[in-house]
Amino acid sequence: MKSSYFLFILFCLFSFTHSAKAQKHAFDESYRPQFHFTPEQNWMNDPNGLIFFEGEYHLFYQHNPNAKEWGFMHWGHAVSKDLVHWEHLPLAIYPDNDSKDKEYATAFSGSAIVDKNNLLGKQKGDAATLLAFYTSKDNGQRIAYSLDKGRTWEKYEGNPVIAFDEKDDARDPKVFWHEESQRYIMVLWRMPEGKKSAEGISIYSSENLTDWTYESHLAGFYECPDLVELPVDRRTDDTRWVIFDGDGSYLIGDFDGKRFKPETPKMQGDFGKNYYATQTFNNLPADDGRTIQLAWMRGGEYPDMPFNGQMTFPTELALKNYLEGIRLVRTPAKEIELLHEKGDTWEDKNLIPGLNKNLTRKVKGDCLHIQGTFDLKSVNSFGFVVRSSRKETGVEIRYDATKQVLSCLGQGVLLSPEDNKIQLEILIDRTSIELFGNGGKAVLSSCYTADPDAQELVLYNTGGELLVEKLDIYPLKSMYEVD
Repeated sequence: MKSSYFLFILFCLFSFTHSAKAQKHAFDESYRPQFHFTPEQNWMNDPNGLIFFEGEYHLFYQHNPNAKEWGFMHWGHAVSKDLVHWEHLPLAIYPDNDSKDKEYATAFSGSAIVDKNNLLGKQKGDAATLLAFYTSKDNGQRIAYSLDKGRTWEKYEGNPVIAFDEKDDARDPKVFWHEESQRYIMVLWRMPEGKKSAEGISIYSSENLTDWTYESHLAGFYECPDLVELPVDRRTDDTRWVIFDGDGSYLIGDFDGKRFKPETPKMQGDFGKNYYATQTFNNLPADDGRTIQLAWMRGGEYPDMPFNGQMTFPTELALKNYLEGIRLVRTPAKEIELLHEKGDTWEDKNLIPGLNKNLTRKVKGDCLHIQGTFDLKSVNSFGFVVRSSRKETGVEIRYDATKQVLSCLGQGVLLSPEDNKIQLEILIDRTSIELFGNGGKAVLSSCYTADPDAQELVLYNTGGELLVEKLDIYPLKSMYEVD
């Protein structure tokens, strides 16, 4: 009897300990990203309604709650206080059930704002109303509103605010306040009269958020438009507007509240395999001073996982002057440092091919933050091989100094040295690599799969000497760990 009782106590202790560990670190599947947002389960694509409100970052996203494939779109929802640790919330916006063909009209992409002046007339008490603008399939552009900090949502009774036109495909409204014209602006992807050659971004304005006036159209864009103002070289007295395509490509120019006037040709914003549906956060605190962007990593693979889809890590946008003109730069949000574990640093290490052992041989892990400045000296090429092992060759990140090309996973981009140096910042997660060259001038965002046990890191150089001016490597904690 005593033996049975003792075994029972041991079983209870084991169960409690196992349960505590599970609660401390959930979402630990082999191919679950550990610091890139994923849904709990099923399909996810475009980020929607990115907004900061009363201490919380809101991330809505295109979501199929019923399967791991695209379809029957809802708005999923999560919140964070630090852009890193996300709390999953219930579904926010459901398909509309008042479509003319009596079928549910799925809720496609859109954006969110704070109705600070209660223009919609829904506010109760002191808490401002959150408004979500979204496309209802074949039912025009619509509004949903929340009176409880985004926890529950109702559909606006005056929907649609821009009617559906069978001859005019339109979707993905991004709404923001334009201070100069003192009006709200909506950028909307459209294909006027169904003409493929005319598809692009239409600009609308409104003083009351429900009556929208067409202002102009800019051809040559496809889906998920965005329009933001950024300082050049951090000078608030010198700004430009940047208009984005769904794939992150962009134009730099001027915007007067009605028309966007380009000053540059269209340029690619990301050169990786898996970058789409970009959107910036609305309503960031004035004292923050940043413009933060998020995108869906389209086309990633997650073998035998309960979910399908991940977001990029949030990035900070800026404009910088180069010899060739003003260009957009993108760097990881500083909040990545919240996940840093104790790292390793190397300085002034001269590497000679064939003579030096792998400098990073002691580094192991599937989640890493790498920051390095490298003097090219006489080198032909250098780079990292990540997620390697005795059985796996790993993924190569390579800079070809002879061709001045930075590449990873079959994608490459021209990147000239600055003072004969290349600066790299790399985010490695279990199923993604985000590579930032020379302060974010060149960015490659790509997904990959690797053997879960392959966790070695190799730094190599070929053809000549490489000076590692400084190299910092930090293992990253999981965003799901509870301190």
